[in-house]
Amino acid sequence: MEKTLHLDSVTWRMLEHCAAEDHTAIGHILHDVMLREMRRRTQATTTVRVDERLVAPLRALLAHDFAYAHHWDDLQARLQAKGYFLAESGGGLILVSLADNTRICKASELGYSYSALLRRFNISFPGHAHTAPLRRVRAR
Repeated sequence: MEKTLHLDSVTWRMLEHCAAEDHTAIGHILHDVMLREMRRRTQATTTVRVDERLVAPLRALLAHDFAYAHHWDDLQARLQAKGYFLAESGGGLILVSLADNTRICKASELGYSYSALLRRFNISFPGHAHTAPLRRVRAR
């Protein structure tokens, strides 16, 4: 089913500029924006930080895995072996329990921000909607 999207000329020019800058099609940008908005609407976010007494043991348990993973798939495999996985959340990543799909904490609360992992792996987290952090990391 094909639908038409009507945009004003200023918005269209901005999309053209973004597409040229990212070397992609306008359709890809619109698709990513729509997916991000759907995720935002369906995923509750919280500003509450988890208790440090809960995070510290996890940090110790997973430190070796974060430190020695060579790429995203390697990191995910290591975490899954211990019952966890990383998932996109907002502009970063969260640690999720493999057993019941519950959010445990932010990756940054474990000491591994998304930007730090981007610098290390030099590629975006698979399927992550935010591409700007990688451009910023590569520009440095």
